[in-house]
Amino acid sequence: MKIFKITLLAIIFLLTSCEEVIWDKGIETSNPKDNLDYLWKECNEKYSYFELKNIDWDAIKAEYSAKVYDGMTEDSLFTVLGEMLTELKDDHTNLISNFNISRFGTHHLGQDNFDWRIIVDNYLPRDFYISGPFSHSFIANNEIGYVRFPSFTGEIDKKNIDFILEKYKNTKGLIIDLRENGGGQVTDIFKLLSRFVEHETLLYYSRIKNGPSHNDFSEASPAYVEPYDGIRYKNKVAVLIDRGTYSAGSFTALATKALSNVVLIGDTTGGGLGLPNGGQLPNGWTYRFSITQALTLDKSPEYENGVPPDIRVAFDWNNLKTDEIIERALLELQ
Repeated sequence: MKIFKITLLAIIFLLTSCEEVIWDKGIETSNPKDNLDYLWKECNEKYSYFELKNIDWDAIKAEYSAKVYDGMTEDSLFTVLGEMLTELKDDHTNLISNFNISRFGTHHLGQDNFDWRIIVDNYLPRDFYISGPFSHSFIANNEIGYVRFPSFTGEIDKKNIDFILEKYKNTKGLIIDLRENGGGQVTDIFKLLSRFVEHETLLYYSRIKNGPSHNDFSEASPAYVEPYDGIRYKNKVAVLIDRGTYSAGSFTALATKALSNVVLIGDTTGGGLGLPNGGQLPNGWTYRFSITQALTLDKSPEYENGVPPDIRVAFDWNNLKTDEIIERALLELQ
């Protein structure tokens, strides 16, 4: 049975991993100014979040152009260009050479709210299950199912998720822990969420940058999920998120806003709701940045800065035997 139906634009979007890039080869020259100008222009015409983030890209060009000069080392040039890209504050934005990769690090914008060792030592039995990309077991006197999903690897399949949902079908609620999930294959989102809906559901919209102006975008395309024709979970679900929940993790958080039986608990995600695309600088280095936007049901791109939780909870690092986010989820589900 079809798991989701969506327009052609969104299909292309969903079949692309957060880590994959379509490369556009440029001309060849090692001149520092030529490379800065090329990178600045590519971003200026194709990056998708200038308006939302209130970025003065012209002022940034003036600032970083003053830092390049003939004869500068490759390392120095890389530092300047990499720092210019980090002004976008977007972990889908990177400069990539054979000696370094620039990155922003949205997870540093918030407190660390996850420690797997605390969960293993204090919540899970030693013989917890590992089913494909999921680690899971009963917790809270077998009343709640806990499922850790650390990465969207594209390995969700019928067998592993059927096993999990059959195992916890009589629980009061299910916890899906997406903390520090940095993303991956976005198609996993629909395989997962199709198990928690009873009718076709509009999750969000997406649009792609299609012109040189900062506000040139295609029409918004809807993304739907349909109920899986098989085992589905019908009780309440708590999805745990934090600043390390990024890209496909943020998409999942955004999508759950449309599901009445799912509650988000923890901290605001790291964002990453734009599809990255890239190319090659004249000197051979490659780059990528976001060229699409994911929109809320009222067609706002606001959640690129992070999808907020429904219930905000912070980790207490003075108590290394308790996971406050899990504890709050248990209160919500029991």
